[in-house]
Amino acid sequence: MSKQKLVLIGNGMAGVRCIEEILKIQPERFEVTVFGSEPHPNYDRIQLSNVLQGATTIDDITINDWNWYKENNITLFSGETVTNIDTTKQIIYSDTNREVEYDQLILATGSIPFILPIKGADKKGVTAFRNIEDCENMIEYSKNNKKAAVIGGGLLGLEAARGLLNLGMQVDVIHLSEYLMDRQLDPAAGKMLQRELERQGMNFYLGKQTQEVLGEFDVKGLRFSDGEEISADLVVMAVGIKPNVLMAQNSGIPVNRGIIVNDYMETRIPNIFAVGECAEHREMVYGLVAPLYEQGKVLAKRICGLDSKAYEGSVLSTKLKISGVDVFSAGEIFEDEQAKSIKEFNEWNGTYKKVMIRNGKISGAVLFGDTKESNTLLSMINKNADVSEYLNVGTSEPGVSLVTSMSNEEIICGCNGVTKGDIVTAIESNGLTSIEEVKGCTSASRSCGGCKPLVGDILELTLGADFSKSNQKESICTCTTLSRDEVVAEIREKNLTHTREVMNVLGWNTSDGCSKCKPALNYYLGMIHPVDYEDEKESRYVNERLHANIQKDGTFSVVPRMYGGVTNPDQLRKIANVADKYNVKLLKVTGGQRIDLFGVEKEDLPSVWADLDMPSGYAYGKTLRTVKTCVGENFCRFGTQDSIGLGIAMEKKFERVGTPHKVKMAVSACPRNCAESGIKDLGVVGVDGAWEIYIGGNGGTHLRAAELLCKVKTSDEVIEITGAYIQHYRETANYLERTSVWVERVGFDTIKEIIGDKQKRLELNQRLDEALSVLQEPWKEIIESNAIQTGLFQKVKIPAISNK
Repeated sequence: MSKQKLVLIGNGMAGVRCIEEILKIQPERFEVTVFGSEPHPNYDRIQLSNVLQGATTIDDITINDWNWYKENNITLFSGETVTNIDTTKQIIYSDTNREVEYDQLILATGSIPFILPIKGADKKGVTAFRNIEDCENMIEYSKNNKKAAVIGGGLLGLEAARGLLNLGMQVDVIHLSEYLMDRQLDPAAGKMLQRELERQGMNFYLGKQTQEVLGEFDVKGLRFSDGEEISADLVVMAVGIKPNVLMAQNSGIPVNRGIIVNDYMETRIPNIFAVGECAEHREMVYGLVAPLYEQGKVLAKRICGLDSKAYEGSVLSTKLKISGVDVFSAGEIFEDEQAKSIKEFNEWNGTYKKVMIRNGKISGAVLFGDTKESNTLLSMINKNADVSEYLNVGTSEPGVSLVTSMSNEEIICGCNGVTKGDIVTAIESNGLTSIEEVKGCTSASRSCGGCKPLVGDILELTLGADFSKSNQKESICTCTTLSRDEVVAEIREKNLTHTREVMNVLGWNTSDGCSKCKPALNYYLGMIHPVDYEDEKESRYVNERLHANIQKDGTFSVVPRMYGGVTNPDQLRKIANVADKYNVKLLKVTGGQRIDLFGVEKEDLPSVWADLDMPSGYAYGKTLRTVKTCVGENFCRFGTQDSIGLGIAMEKKFERVGTPHKVKMAVSACPRNCAESGIKDLGVVGVDGAWEIYIGGNGGTHLRAAELLCKVKTSDEVIEITGAYIQHYRETANYLERTSVWVERVGFDTIKEIIGDKQKRLELNQRLDEALSVLQEPWKEIIESNAIQTGLFQKVKIPAISNK
């Protein structure tokens, strides 16, 4: 029996997911042909913002690579657009004059960005943010331009704005509404989001309607309907999307807003189906991933001739991280005469929660800053739960997971539309035993990772006694299935000495690695081979390569080191002279008691460091940043110890040694804690005749109080304990894992036991001293790497600062 010809128009997430489902059900039934207008294999469009922000690469967001099509005998015509369908003869025609017959046809043409019909919208420098090409254009544009305007304060616009900030551009966001993300958030959450994003560097024009793009040929700015004008070199339109239905409409397929489909995703033309953003179901068009994947599953069963549950629509929910801020919304979000709400607002923690109730039932929710309850609330909204069920959450039997009461149809991974049933089936059918295996098989937790705890709970629920928590490893990136510990063990055992060698020997999926694993491998190799390993500058982040922090206007900030926050007239004169010479825009005293010089041009960095003739404060580095001190017993009437002397000794001892993430320390001379020792990675507090040492603190977004590790009598003991602590952190933490997270993961008591063992403490310090021994000139590298080509290196006298 010959195979039926199945053609998919659209190589995006919804259409290809439907093909994946069909291959699971009846892999030999169809001869599959796919047309995609983009010259790329299937990729995760929702992660384009991460590419723009520099957090990942195009290869990282590819869902199905070229080999997948070959392995599944799928004919892919990439970079080719279907222009017409003869629905009577069942033939499609492409823009290359290709003709392909079909027995069954799936339309998954997605959506197209809405471009405002305003004067100047066709100028050079106006772009949408919808595909890889748009992303690449913005990255290229940022190299020679400084000011961007993003029209649209919704999710897509804010993601574009964050990416452009990361690219060094100054960003204005223009939004018609009076608050951000007005389709997903209420005014309270929208204003909280605005304040956070303003702190990150975004500037907002709210309640503004764009009237014209200024400039003769290239973009020069925007004019609003009220007459106000702003300058801009790049304009990103992120005001919404609309279903891509023109080809279907021209082919005689009934269209309203989208291509009209029934509950089984069938159009009104025989043998033609539609799925995804182009489909209109019960007068609704969906733009989120989870509903599109639900549609794909229903359609796959229908095409395969199997009985299936009808698609009845989806509750819209959004769970995402916008510029580091967790946000969730689902169902209805606004009150009226019948709908009331339960609200909680914590200004100190920056969190907000609103749970909507209609007729005594949970009908919607908004969460900002803390989204731990999102899955619970979405489950309750989907099943129309009584408000009493929500109010009783937390009073049920301890240790009972939410997944126990969830039905198999409920979504676990909203990013990829994976249900509880999908995960259970995959575990049982494929013998899966870890979160990583579930991710590889079902894509659950592949994107944002927020559903990992629930995936782990499902594993434990499904496997029962066979479940092993020790087996729940996490790979260091998508290039490998190996965990951090496995990679480190292999490097040691096989004596690997180069990042490329690690990738080749350990069977990396990609030949060049990615933005996550390359800097991690570079760190692990340096930690394991501290003397012999040659640091790979190309594997470091841009700030570390340039020895300065890039700012939103494309200039850089330079922070020279001031040991313990102490300076002198000579250093201050140098800083003042450099500020005048290079037109530094701002001099600011930092929270770490140093002076930051803002507004330095990239080409001036070598000269600035040469003229300063001071060590770098490594404000950009994964290393010791500062040791903050109070004035101590020499000046303060409350001081009991020499905090400045100990702080300087600690900073000179441990500066520049590589660590998994930045490390901040502080020394306070008394329990009044003026140096904030209680929220540092390591803090020291003076008491009468002794020092208290605290570890694992964090003063950032995830505030964590440091815990008392021990009390010692002398400064030498403080340095010994600190050295052992830093080296243990260096050897056991994941790359980019702060000490606050590491302490909780490894366990405070475990760390205390190891540091308290005199022999282990000695061995840790010996290994640390070996690493420190090659760092005798802690800033020579800056001049060499930045200035040797200009001859500036000859001007500088480099002091030898001992780490002993």
